[in-house]
Amino acid sequence: MTPTQEVELNMETIEKQRMSSLTWRISEERAEARGTVDELEAMKQAVWKILQTERYRYEIYDWNYGLELEELYGKNKTYVIPELKKRIEEALLADDRVTAVTDFSFVQEKNSVTAEFMVHTIFGEIRAERAVDI
Repeated sequence: MTPTQEVELNMETIEKQRMSSLTWRISEERAEARGTVDELEAMKQAVWKILQTERYRYEIYDWNYGLELEELYGKNKTYVIPELKKRIEEALLADDRVTAVTDFSFVQEKNSVTAEFMVHTIFGEIRAERAVDI
């Protein structure tokens, strides 16, 4: 016979706790992880990593992680600009610490488009950019 115990939880009194954003500090220049970062610095790193990771390419990541850019290569700028904006918003808003992505501006060059934008997070604002070759 297995002992049983009934437990009643009042969901109204359970306080939602935010997970820590503490993570390893990644050095892009040295290609190494050393030390840790938290809050806004961790978000800067998370935004950079999301924007650099091609969505659906790596099995290690959830299908909601990363940015779909490969399909934009070779497309017309009039198609790329609104799609790039939509895809950046979708990629970053998948992280529940990101509250909004605003203030987009685009720099067009002969073979590329660069999106510059503001990422609003629960820790503060981050200015970011992402270029796509077309």
